[in-house]
Amino acid sequence: MPLSPLKQFLGSSTPKAWVNEALKQQDILLIDHAHCEKKAAQTAMQLMFRHPTRSDLLTKMSRLAKEELIHFEQVCRIMRKRGIVYDHLDASRYVSGLRKLVRTHEPAKLMDTLIIGAFVEARSCERFDALVPFLDDELAKFYSSLLKSEARHYEDYLKLAKDVALETGAKGLADFEQRIVLVRELETQLITSEDTQFCFHSGVLIINHHSNKNNGLANGLVLAGNTLGTIVAAQLMGQLFDMYQFDKAVLILGLCTIVQIPS
Repeated sequence: MPLSPLKQFLGSSTPKAWVNEALKQQDILLIDHAHCEKKAAQTAMQLMFRHPTRSDLLTKMSRLAKEELIHFEQVCRIMRKRGIVYDHLDASRYVSGLRKLVRTHEPAKLMDTLIIGAFVEARSCERFDALVPFLDDELAKFYSSLLKSEARHYEDYLKLAKDVALETGAKGLADFEQRIVLVRELETQLITSEDTQFCFHSGVLIINHHSNKNNGLANGLVLAGNTLGTIVAAQLMGQLFDMYQFDKAVLILGLCTIVQIPS
């Protein structure tokens, strides 16, 4: 199935750094994938309960919820086969960040929710596609099999959102286009910026550069104490205080070690 319209809708690609991290943390990838499928089914059901008079929404969301639960079961089977325990994970910032854009009055609230649903499904599809070339045969085959349904889910959400917009004519359609641009900008920011935890919809996992610098200076102090003498070590300690404003430090020269945690 051609994904070019979906990728054009997203306007940005998953960073290579995220793909590399996903390959290193496939256990977490699968656990969070299972959570995502379950939450997607829950979201579809919530929309059905909140909007019982919208027949097209009921039909599309009912089908979507069933498919997402089937996907959940499939992911869980793969996890059991690999000895991966399904467990709780902290929620990522991705969906909660996007939902901050949802307005509180109807029908704008419904339209915003559906547009966000389209972006979530589109990004999921794009990430499956980005991972497939690098996965083992079983997982690559499974993720490839999800592309068609995930792309359809994106299309369903987007069509439903546009239908809501058209209820208020040209003004609603203009609002629909503006909201897509707004959500696209935030969604791109969320998946390309630094993130503190890895998950299926995370950004780029950060490396603690601050700690690395501290470790480098501490190692320099050890070397200085052993080979360059007290004066050089003291100079390096001064740099450490200036750069990181340590409250206290212990410096033992000769057989030198540094024990320090920055404030």
